[in-house]
Amino acid sequence: MFWWHWLSVAGGLAVTGPIGIAIAVWLLAGKSWRLTWTWVLLFGGGMALVVLTKLAFMGWAIGIESVEFAGFSGHAMRAAAVYPVAAFLITRSLPPWTQMLSSTVGVALAVLIAMSRIHVDAHSPSEAWTGCVLGLLVAAAFIGYANAERQMALSRVLVALCVPVLLVAPRLQPIPAEKWIAQVATYLSGRDHPYTRAVWQAPKPQLR
Repeated sequence: MFWWHWLSVAGGLAVTGPIGIAIAVWLLAGKSWRLTWTWVLLFGGGMALVVLTKLAFMGWAIGIESVEFAGFSGHAMRAAAVYPVAAFLITRSLPPWTQMLSSTVGVALAVLIAMSRIHVDAHSPSEAWTGCVLGLLVAAAFIGYANAERQMALSRVLVALCVPVLLVAPRLQPIPAEKWIAQVATYLSGRDHPYTRAVWQAPKPQLR
């Protein structure tokens, strides 16, 4: 259980958020303006989809009951977006096989983090895996675009930015993003309390 908990922490906003920002800073340092905007738009777009699906369920109970889908897993999405991309950029100046290997390790870590969200009972399988797929699409789109671009080799800078985040992460308090989303959902929908999965266990009215 501790192993799954640690992996879950590695996908938290307190970890993946700063790494996502570190990637943008690294790209800016290399004067890769188009890549910077591409990363910000892709990563930001993925985050926005996560928030929108959670708002839809918490505020209006819009989800897919048959597969227990109440919104994309933010942990899984962010992990699948940032870890493959960070691994790719860190090995940018190395041979192609090294880049592929490092990106594959990033993907494997993201998959394990998605699994951890299921094992710690934070998400249903549908939420964890769809979040993971969404993040991998973000990573694949960015890496595909970056392969056609030239940029400065600043791998050490990116390592210097990311490593402290990973070392400090276990001691950080989780960012209450879910609570903030719930507050926004109840404000927008006018409800006193956000919807939870308990709505799916409630007795259904009998049709006559």
